[in-house]
Order: sequence, then structure tokens, then C-alpha cells
Amino acid sequence: MTLCVHAGIAASDVICCAALGHHAHGENHTEATALLSKADREAARHLAALLKMKTKAGYSHTSATIEEFKRAGRAAETLVEKARRAHAAT
Repeated sequence: MTLCVHAGIAASDVICCAALGHHAHGENHTEATALLSKADREAARHLAALLKMKTKAGYSHTSATIEEFKRAGRAAETLVEKARRAHAAT
């Protein structure tokens, strides 16, 4: 799940750079999601979902459920595909 979160964050940066010319810096996930929403609202929803999973995946002793793994994978796949398209369009 952590890999999905990191892939989603990196893809979000690509989307922002392609659409806005810059990406979020720092650790504030709310700012990153808000910036991404200016470029692509659907992508921002996927990033927000991944970021909610980040704490559990990276810092909790509680295992993620199968459904959480599936949601993380789908969100990351969507963001990576959007990043590919955004990059190709530049």
C-alpha cells in the first residue's frame, strides 16, 4: 500500500507540473490536494484517498484490509495513467 501512496504522490506532482507549471512542496497534504484539484478534481479525490491510507500503511501496526489494498491500487493506477497522459500532452 505504501508503494501505491508514493506512486500516487509522484503522479500528482507530474499532473500539477504539466497543468500548472509547479507542484506542491513540503509535507502538507492538504495543500498538495488543493493544488492538484486546480489541475484535476478527480485526481485530487484519488490523492486524498491515498493520503488517508498513508498513516495506516506506514505508521500503524494494524494491517490493511484486502479492500483497502484494492482501493489503493485503483487510485494509484488512475493517478499514474493521468500523469502519463498529462506528460504526453506537454
